[in-house]
Amino acid sequence: MRPIPIEFHIGPLTIHTYGIGLALTFLFAIWYMARRFREAGQPADWLYRDGAKIVAIALVGSRVVHVVANITFYLANPIQIPLVWHGGLSSFGGLLFGVPAGVHYMRRNCPGLGTLRALDIAAPVLMAGWAVGRLLGPQLMIHGGGHPTLAWYGLAYAGQTGKRIPVPIFQAIEDAVIWGLLLLTERRAPHAPDGLLICLAAGMWGITRFTDEYLWLAVPPVWDAVEVMALVLSLTGWVGSFVLLRRPPRDHRTLDTESLGSSTGARGREPP
Repeated sequence: MRPIPIEFHIGPLTIHTYGIGLALTFLFAIWYMARRFREAGQPADWLYRDGAKIVAIALVGSRVVHVVANITFYLANPIQIPLVWHGGLSSFGGLLFGVPAGVHYMRRNCPGLGTLRALDIAAPVLMAGWAVGRLLGPQLMIHGGGHPTLAWYGLAYAGQTGKRIPVPIFQAIEDAVIWGLLLLTERRAPHAPDGLLICLAAGMWGITRFTDEYLWLAVPPVWDAVEVMALVLSLTGWVGSFVLLRRPPRDHRTLDTESLGSSTGARGREPP
């Protein structure tokens, strides 16, 4: 099987397949996030207005963290720093920069919504976005595969010799499973403490990210920076889940209605 083209040309213009995939992923994530906010009784139009800013901040963070983690290579090859279509966007960097940015814009536009509750609304979106993004991002970029393999499921990737483990496809399946588990938890435990969904997402995604790196990507298999960050994230998520489950449950629907009413009331008191 030949690798999917990583770029094509329209006249003198070079279009990178990786970039198109990321753009479609971000559009999907913004749409899904807006839908989740509306279902929670919260304003959502701000996501279409500020979503591009959040995405841009997350992209900068993901590239900065990747470059810092591989600083020796980039010091020797500085021209490679802006070439993101060659790979090199750190999921952890995207979280480190993107989540605080998202919280900042959320608090400006949904003042009655608590941060933990907002993160619970966002948690399934993050996992669905990663699932789609794995297929439309790393799967379509240069050096997108994992270790060499002779297995039947091996795929050819641009810039890599022989068949490779299709790690992006495996990761998409993992993220889709986590997404489904989060929605199931939300449905079965509607009065769970605020913050539980985002903690469960961190716990599950962190451990799968570690195993992906250990089994299919890292050279040597332990301990690279991604594995360490993944374990820290996973441990934080599981500890947070344990602590939250010891708290009394809360009625999210009542709180969301009250928050929306407070925000509407505050706007209603503004002078004409």
